[in-house]
Amino acid sequence: MTGRVATVNLGVVTEAEWAGDASGRSGIDKRPVDGPVPLLAGGLAGDFIGERAHHGGPDKAVYAYAEEDAAWWSAEIGRAIRPGGFGENLTTYAVDVTGAVIGELWVIGTAVLQVSMPRTPCTTFAGFWGMPDLIRRFTVRATPGAYLRVLTEGEVGAGDPIEVVDRPAHGVTIGEVFRATSLEPELLPRLLDAEDLPERIREKARRRLASRT
Repeated sequence: MTGRVATVNLGVVTEAEWAGDASGRSGIDKRPVDGPVPLLAGGLAGDFIGERAHHGGPDKAVYAYAEEDAAWWSAEIGRAIRPGGFGENLTTYAVDVTGAVIGELWVIGTAVLQVSMPRTPCTTFAGFWGMPDLIRRFTVRATPGAYLRVLTEGEVGAGDPIEVVDRPAHGVTIGEVFRATSLEPELLPRLLDAEDLPERIREKARRRLASRT
């Protein structure tokens, strides 16, 4: 399966009352850049990350959001959403991001990435868009985008193919994890099958299942 990178987006420093960081700075405002960008284990070179307690790190090194899902939102709210408008590093085209399987491998440029977990909407995201009800609407829509780990460092750029070269047999998708941890707890047992899902999410699923029994 092959899609492509529509744009590579890097965060700029934004100071605002809605920024979740104690310093009042956020990196949610991502802007498209030209040319190949070094992709390191911690993320894209030059990308500003404000709230490191909740963003960045090995399991959230890169955030991808589908151009097709962004188009749905643009029609839904009646305004244009530019690439990077979801805070994503990679705006993708012709890739089923919601249907990506936890642990599947993407080759982009000279880098290898692994799908790790869905994005959880936050008050910073709602503030950035100026939509107080965005968290609820984003949760109901359930196209959260995907965080990725960097397994092999390299360079990525706009127009690079995205090749899905391996897909785990368990079949647990980004969309399933998001729905299981939000509005569809009946899906929680599925999360225990996804070995490459961050252990903190699997442990949360175990706790919730134990409390229900």
